[in-house]
Amino acid sequence: MEAISIKNLSVCYENNIIIEDMDLSIPKGKISIIIGANGCGKSTLLKTISRINKPKKGDIFINNKNIKKIKEKEIAKKVAFLPQGPVCPSGLTVRELVAFGRFPHQKIIGGFNSHDKEVIEGVIQETGLSEFADKEVENLSGGQRQRAWIALVLAQETEIIMLDEPTTYLDMSYQLEVLEILKNLNKEKKITVVIVLHELNNACRFADNIICLKKGKIICEGKPIDVINKENLKKIYGIDARLKKSKNGKYPICVEYELFRGGNEK
Repeated sequence: MEAISIKNLSVCYENNIIIEDMDLSIPKGKISIIIGANGCGKSTLLKTISRINKPKKGDIFINNKNIKKIKEKEIAKKVAFLPQGPVCPSGLTVRELVAFGRFPHQKIIGGFNSHDKEVIEGVIQETGLSEFADKEVENLSGGQRQRAWIALVLAQETEIIMLDEPTTYLDMSYQLEVLEILKNLNKEKKITVVIVLHELNNACRFADNIICLKKGKIICEGKPIDVINKENLKKIYGIDARLKKSKNGKYPICVEYELFRGGNEK
């Protein structure tokens, strides 16, 4: 079953075509990870689904409803989006930051009700931030800050969460920490997770479904073990890669790579 369906989508910045005639189905309740070289349209795709960008043409459906016919506040109840490198206002605590996630559910008059407060405390606990709840976000480590942003996204109580490079600038242990939190939330709550990721091996390890882009077009998609191979990596990145299977045989690992010198893949 599809959580998001994209039909004939084209997106432009001024006269530059970023995404062209894209058809894509993102499965419900799975982790889909989007990979590709810089400038291939990964972030643009997430922003367009979130209705931050306006497409030149095409349609996007969320749970079979065209987003053109859904009000922005209603979209915020269905899809939560965490952009790359979000900036937190100075002096804000973790609890105060996470509370922003409840805004799509707020009425014009009145503050947080008991359910709002329960959700805020619940996601703080789920992301392992209970001991930091009253600490200012700017004083957290990089991994802790990213967990706070993920808690904000979860506080929206949406069925779909999208994250644009949530592990950028994090060291290896923090990258795994963030991705494991997302994996656990996906399994426990059946949330559809869509992530833009640069690190190929982490993408292969954590994705149920991997989507590979080049110049705004889909090169391949499917289970990493089925579609991440030498030929597709040449097309996507212009590299000649050596791959092996993980110990459990469920996903490929890029062991080493060199620039592809064939001249026709870029």
